[in-house]
Parts: sequence; structure tokens; C-alpha cells
Amino acid sequence: MISTRPDPVGKGVMRAKDPVDDGDVVDVLGVGFGPANLALAIALAESPDRIGTVRFLERRERFAWHPGMLLPGTSMQISFLKDLVTLRNQASPYSFVAYLGARGRLVDFVNRAVLTPERAEFADYLAWAAASFADRVRYGRTVTGLSRCPDGPRFAVRHRGPDGDERVTRARSVVVARGLRPVLPVWTDGLDPRRVFHNIDLVPRLGELERDLPDGVAGARFLVVGGGQSAAEVALHLHDCGARVDMAFHGFGLADVDESPFVNQVFDPDVVDEFASAAPEVRETLLHRHGNTNYAAVEHALTRELYDRWYRQKVSGPRRLGVHRTSEVVAAGKARDGGVETVLRRRTTGERTAVTVDAVVCATGFEPGGLTGLDGVAPPDATIRVARSHLAVIDGTAVPGLYVQGADLPGHGLGTTLLSNVAVRAGEIARALYQEEPS
Repeated sequence: MISTRPDPVGKGVMRAKDPVDDGDVVDVLGVGFGPANLALAIALAESPDRIGTVRFLERRERFAWHPGMLLPGTSMQISFLKDLVTLRNQASPYSFVAYLGARGRLVDFVNRAVLTPERAEFADYLAWAAASFADRVRYGRTVTGLSRCPDGPRFAVRHRGPDGDERVTRARSVVVARGLRPVLPVWTDGLDPRRVFHNIDLVPRLGELERDLPDGVAGARFLVVGGGQSAAEVALHLHDCGARVDMAFHGFGLADVDESPFVNQVFDPDVVDEFASAAPEVRETLLHRHGNTNYAAVEHALTRELYDRWYRQKVSGPRRLGVHRTSEVVAAGKARDGGVETVLRRRTTGERTAVTVDAVVCATGFEPGGLTGLDGVAPPDATIRVARSHLAVIDGTAVPGLYVQGADLPGHGLGTTLLSNVAVRAGEIARALYQEEPS
């Protein structure tokens, strides 16, 4: 909140209000309350040891897991056994199986004979688990800064509320788990976010377009940029809605995801140790070699469905699915009718094609939040990485008490940003927190 303070020269200059120290000192402060820190909350609660005060700060007004991406019928790409707890504690009351029992659907789920629940159901599971920790979470608080204290509690965490009020909470240990941040191409700068947006905002944006466009989504034309699972799911959903869809991706075609059982061992918890001990050039090779287990790859059945639709319309029409292979967007601007004019360039031939659409969906990936953008935690030019212990390492020195989840792909491997290892990682951090001496 901005307030007017007396100005020493009497000019009534508006100044930012200083943050209020809320007087609280907590033992563990979690930054973010998505699946990673939710798994940590459970691990701390289930330990026979006890840490005094645990609190989490979450920017959302309530618990939610990618609500803008929960398309009907889309499924998880991992087993339900890789939930918040099972790989750490098979007897936990917070398992997906316990959730099914609580919801009265255990037998029905078993009868489906599948390992991968639909995303909407998994999102409900996460919210069910999160409800048990509502008293430990301060929702609607965006963490803006994190600084080390010279004495007393090790950290001062600055956070802002929905009305702009700034507060500071002090903590002996901090666990940062800010999830993934959407990445948008540079050509989207300055364009109407209601018409050019990341797929993480798809559901609410489609609701707006349904109201704003004369013929709704069914009568609209979309460009979907990207060649991974999200792009394919978005394209299929829009096509199912009756829209005209153009897909543009860098490759010659949509690549199938590698989900063979041997290769899936890359996500095993004990692989983190093996990966971390390898030479940097070996880690880089492995990341490249097995990137198609998760990145820029599509489930085979989905690729097949899209191809069949594309082929079927060539036979009998109507042509509502366009494919621009080896292509990239090189320019975009506002069209006269409020839509978006784009220029696609074929990377193999240099040929350019103008495509005018009602909206562009950028399925262009994510990057880890980590410590990026938090004031005070490190100098602007500092080198930040995450140790195997999950401690933040700034300019080569580990910071006692400062843990980071899900933000070190080069050091921890392909499972770093995924749900696969949240249960085991939470247990590791919980044990480290118990072993720490109070500062």
C-alpha cells in the first residue's frame, strides 16, 4: 500500500510504506505451497521428531494446482503411486489411495485398471491433502525478498498481501518451492494478453473468448505454438470445441515421448545421487539423451489421434487442423478485428506464411522459479545452484538453512521439476531440518 508521509522539504512526495515486522519468528518458513512444499508439510507432520513452528506463504488466494490447464479428460503422465507420500511412507494417511477411500471411489478407480489418474482428479487429491494444513498457510502473500540476518534468526522474509501491504517474517530456516514459471517468446511483448497467452492460462482465457467473440470458441481460429504434450493437448481440446486450429512447431513432426520402463528409471529417487556424482559433461549428455521422457515430446496415442484427424480431413474435410512443421513465429501484431496477425517462417526453406487468428496459445514451456526475482538473497551477478543436500549454493558457498526445491535440472536430473520425487525429496529436507542446530 502506498501512503503519504511528511516530506522533509514540504512537497508531499508519495513514498512506499516500509514493511511491517510482524514480530513472528518461525522455525521453518516455506515459500510457496504447491505440491513440493505440501509434501514437505506432510513429511514434517509425520516425523516422530517435531519442529516448533512451521509456516508457508502462498501467493494464490487458496490452494490450486495449475487450474488453467485442467482440460477435460487429460491424464497424468506418472503413476498414482508417485503421489505426495508413498515412495517415502507407504502407511501415510495422505496417499492417493487414502484420498480415494475418503472420496468413496477406491473400488471404482481399481476397476479402471489404470496407473495414471486424470489431472482433475489428481488436482482434487492435492487440494484434499492441503486442506489439513490450512492453519499453517498464509494465502494471498507474495514473497518479494529474502535476506540473511547478521544475528538472531537467520532470515528475514519480505512478503506482500493483496492490498499491497508489506510485511517481514523472520525464520530460522527457509524452504523455497516456487514451482515453474511460464516462458513466453519475445515476440509476444506488447500484445493483448487476452489474445496471446501461455497455455497455463488456457481455461480462463477460453472463458473470456467465449464471451467476447461473436461465434464463441467454436467459431474461432487459433494458433498453437509448441511441439510438446501441452501443445498437443491444447490443439486437440480446441479442435474438439469446434475451432479451427493451426499448430506450429520447430521439429519435422511431433516426437513421441519415451516412456519405456528402463528409461523411466531416470526418474528413480536413487538416480539423483548417481546423476549428481557424474562429471558435468556426462550430466549434460544424459539430459540431452533422455530429454524426450518429458520435454518436447507427446504421448503416442495423442500424436496418433491428431495425425488421424489431420489425414481424415484431407480425405473428406472440413479442414480445421493445420500443421506448420519446422516453423517458428517471427512476427506478430494486432489485427484490425482485434485478433492477431502472425508471420511463420519455415526453418528449412525460409518460406514465410501469414496466419491471422483470433488467439495464439503459447505452449512454450516453463522455467524453475528458484530464487530468481527475490530481492536481497544474492548479488545480481551471483552464481546460484542447488547442492545435493538441497541447500542453496551462492557463489560456491552453501547457505545454511536455505533450501530450494525443484530448481536444479543440471545438478539433480530430469526429475527435478516433476512430481516424481517430491515425496522422497521432502523426506530428505525434513531430516536435514531436524538435524540443524538452532541459530
